[in-house]
Amino acid sequence: MAAPVTRQVSGCAGPVLTPTGSDTERGQPLAAAVADLPVLDASGRRVSFGALFRERRAVVVFVRHFLCYVCKEYVEDLAKIPKSFLREADVTLIVIGQSSYHHIEPFCKLTGYSHEIYVDPEREIYKRLGMKRGEEISSSGQSPHIKSNLLSGSLQSLWRAVTGPLFDFQGDPAQQGGTFILGPGNSIHFVHRDRNRLDHKPINSVLQLVGVQPVNFMSRPTVIHV
Repeated sequence: MAAPVTRQVSGCAGPVLTPTGSDTERGQPLAAAVADLPVLDASGRRVSFGALFRERRAVVVFVRHFLCYVCKEYVEDLAKIPKSFLREADVTLIVIGQSSYHHIEPFCKLTGYSHEIYVDPEREIYKRLGMKRGEEISSSGQSPHIKSNLLSGSLQSLWRAVTGPLFDFQGDPAQQGGTFILGPGNSIHFVHRDRNRLDHKPINSVLQLVGVQPVNFMSRPTVIHV
């Protein structure tokens, strides 16, 4: 198994991680200024980012936006991780979006996701952790988690946008996400920043890093064509 990728997070005002995430600087703490930034839960309650992983390790998945079909289908697979698997490893699973908190509950109903979820509407944590805007053209390979092709997925996203109570993209459509393993405390163990919408980490490869047993995600067709 490849060594986890870790990066130092400083307290400067600009991006605190570079977009590549390729260096290996282990054991560096998350800056207190980043840990103190707020996220919002489904009721709009403010929680400090660092409080989410203060007591135990957490897999923290930042998604692009809640209308993104890739994010939807990736989170649908995150939803299939049994809570008992996470408890056995003493690990928390957290999704963070960048929409208004009003979109959390509908997104959870849509995806079946019942683990922890928050939003960073101002994208301040996204910025401070160096997650990029715009898509880098690269070969990310076939994702085991994405069922729709570009056409069908884009049509689904547009339909959800125009039929939703508010016609918006539920976040900045140019924002990319990433996956972090953090905690306990401000420890950083693993960093992956997505280069494009398909560049997310395979879920089981992340679960392996935190000692969570793998999940079978392949009990359904992998691609939907229109």
